[in-house]
Amino acid sequence: MTNPFEFSFDNKRYHTLNYYFKTVFGKKFYKAVIDCGFTCPNIDGSKGINGCIFCDGGSGYFTNRNLSVTEQLKLESERIFRKNGIVPLTAYFQANTNTYAPVGKLRKVYTEALEFPNIEGISIGTRADCLPDDVVELLCEINAKTNLTVELGMQSVHEKTIEQINRCCTHAEFLEGYHKLKNKGIRICLHIINSLPNETPEMMVETARQAADLLPDGIKLQMLHVIKGTRLAEMYANGEVTLLSRDEYIDIIVRQLELLPPQTVIERITGDGDKSKLIAPLWSADKIAVLGGIDKALAEKNTWQGRLFADIQV
Repeated sequence: MTNPFEFSFDNKRYHTLNYYFKTVFGKKFYKAVIDCGFTCPNIDGSKGINGCIFCDGGSGYFTNRNLSVTEQLKLESERIFRKNGIVPLTAYFQANTNTYAPVGKLRKVYTEALEFPNIEGISIGTRADCLPDDVVELLCEINAKTNLTVELGMQSVHEKTIEQINRCCTHAEFLEGYHKLKNKGIRICLHIINSLPNETPEMMVETARQAADLLPDGIKLQMLHVIKGTRLAEMYANGEVTLLSRDEYIDIIVRQLELLPPQTVIERITGDGDKSKLIAPLWSADKIAVLGGIDKALAEKNTWQGRLFADIQV
């Protein structure tokens, strides 16, 4: 069957990160993960404590927050280069809320990352309610120097869900932060989580529908992971949380993709949970099977990313 999706040079019927890299930059970037020891307003008590129910402390797989940015990038570049040769890197500020600090400290760590060899981009994970004006201006400075992406946790558009996951940031606050960045021309990647407590498939699809209205540059779609040591793990053990099966997840992903703008890059379509901490769903650990299932479902239904996008814009 001929692939009807225009943003693809293989069998993928969605806009992959690989396609984006090859067509925009002519090469693939690899993420070098950094943990600068930042906290979060939902951890330090300014908005809440203990974080979201799925938060396991914000630590990355390969990071050591006791090391400097340069030292972490040195270790990360060695790890990545061993497998891939010398390749361009994106400094990925991943752990916790990476704009939640005085602007002077933020400028220092961002600049240190930019000065490291082979760094050709910066990706900053943060909350939409942690974007004061001086931080946004700093992000504009960084954006003028390199390929910047700001990753925002959207999770869900439903206020009841937002309360249940203890996010301590309303959807209205999320939208305010999103538009602050969008109005400055900063590239944004949204995170959506499927199978949050008490959400129906229709609610998950509605989150994608509203995300589509925002015309994000990128989006990450993933399954809710139950990780050891989290509040979610307690809820799961007590039977308070029901998770999607693999087939249910694939069906929802297909429905979400149909609504998303074809130009939006799908930067993640299934999760990479730490297998040593993962309690459920265990099927999510087989990433190849999930990706293959999504490709198969899209082909069988003869559908693709954005097929229904024009309809929701009317």
